[in-house]
Amino acid sequence: MNSDSIVLLETVHFAAEKHRNQRRKDPEATPYINHPIGVARILSHEGGITDIEVLQATLLHDTVEDTDTSIEELNAVFGQTVARIVQEVTDDKSLPKMDRKRQQVEHAPHSSHQAKLVKLADKLYNLRDLNRCTPSGWSTERVQEYFVWAAQVVRGLRGANPYLEGKLEELFKQRGVEL
Repeated sequence: MNSDSIVLLETVHFAAEKHRNQRRKDPEATPYINHPIGVARILSHEGGITDIEVLQATLLHDTVEDTDTSIEELNAVFGQTVARIVQEVTDDKSLPKMDRKRQQVEHAPHSSHQAKLVKLADKLYNLRDLNRCTPSGWSTERVQEYFVWAAQVVRGLRGANPYLEGKLEELFKQRGVEL
């Protein structure tokens, strides 16, 4: 096994341990770890991304936001680059939800190329998931509002990966949302 494979497996293991008791909000309550793995697969398989640090950050992108993981811990275990990318895509949970959503829109154009890739794949995964099934407690209107907001974020990520952007644009068109 080559060193990149070992690094990715260690990263998957770390993320799985951190997210082990979490579930997605879909009706099946699927294990949360399916999400970061799926986002990383979109980046590698569809987006053609092979940068190990970007893929690591993708696997870890929700650990700081949703678990007891700190940026300092990620820096110590995975290095400065991975920690920086994760920090760029992490919402400040101390802020109200609407402020966090507004900040994502405002920060998107100023993010590093690496962070933009993670955000694009994350949005693509989430939107596909919403098309597959509505999360428990979500109305049709809330799903549509998420699509409208996601389009605002994606506008600020343009130029990072034309293929992923095209896939997102298809999803937005299906919902009548302008990109």
